[in-house]
Amino acid sequence: QVQLVESGGGLVQAGGSLRLSCAASGSIRSILTWGWYRQAPGKQRDLVATITRSSTNYADSVKGRFTISRDNTKNTLYLQMNSLKPEDTAVYYCHARGPYGANWGQGTQVTVSS
Repeated sequence: QVQLVESGGGLVQAGGSLRLSCAASGSIRSILTWGWYRQAPGKQRDLVATITRSSTNYADSVKGRFTISRDNTKNTLYLQMNSLKPEDTAVYYCHARGPYGANWGQGTQVTVSS
């Protein structure tokens, strides 16, 4: 199993930036895909970005503005969010998937004011 703890959310004005972090512990070596998802009030949880050993993938709505990355020495996943828009407001969740299954973090709130 893998434990995930997100941090870095907060309130920011439109056009601003935030960097989310996800600290991982447990069976980290078994993880094949890391990802960030988000869920706005009254909406389903949607993919934001994923990263594997060989590739990254982004939702069309965040391409060119968000960057997903990993620091293997710190067992931490990041999401750099630039040029934030009010529609980016949501709870952001870290996700890890491997042969064992999948795990979610508890989420961190991002609020973008206009």
